[in-house]
Amino acid sequence: MFNSIAGSYDFLNHFLSFGIDYSWRRKLIRELLKKKPAHVIDIATGTADLAILAVNKGVSKVTGIDLSEGMVSVGLQKVADQKLTDSIDLIVSDAEKMPFPDATFDAAMVAFGIRNFEDLDKSLSEIQRIIKNGSSVFILEFSQPTKLPFRQLYRFYSFKILPLFGRIISKDPRAYSYLPESINEFPYGKDMLAVLEKNGFVKCRYIPLTFQVASIYIAQKL
Repeated sequence: MFNSIAGSYDFLNHFLSFGIDYSWRRKLIRELLKKKPAHVIDIATGTADLAILAVNKGVSKVTGIDLSEGMVSVGLQKVADQKLTDSIDLIVSDAEKMPFPDATFDAAMVAFGIRNFEDLDKSLSEIQRIIKNGSSVFILEFSQPTKLPFRQLYRFYSFKILPLFGRIISKDPRAYSYLPESINEFPYGKDMLAVLEKNGFVKCRYIPLTFQVASIYIAQKL
């Protein structure tokens, strides 16, 4: 599915979020930079938007992984166009079995990809393994507004408007119906913190964004 929409993925992300996703990513990077990491792993990197932003904001090295060859191909072209090939490596890899030694990275980040992990616990365990002791993971993911009337407006947009435009632009009838369905089933807020704590992370917290449409989760490895 992600291979089929790779070419239109960036446009649809920005168009369907009214451009707000830019500010969400910048907020994540600001939180990340407080830890001053030198080498960061960007998991489910997609087309490398977050990896590129991190390097442009001062991170020395980013390694991005994604299971979709199509997404990685688009990301590699973007990295080359911006002349960032010395700072960003992109590879096709499964988040459940990453090809890196223990304690390789100073931080991990995931933007809009964690809800797509087939086995969330196994992937979080892998993140624990590949980051250094005391390092943190930074997760940007959709959540669900709880206050009225924004909750009803959000659900109408997510289940009616978003899939319609997604189908028209991406030509994939499944892709943007999958998005709201996956958001609806994924833990958010305190439930997501509980998942992180269950998997051994400490100092877990989250930052709600834009009426809780999205959230940034930050958790530390002991």
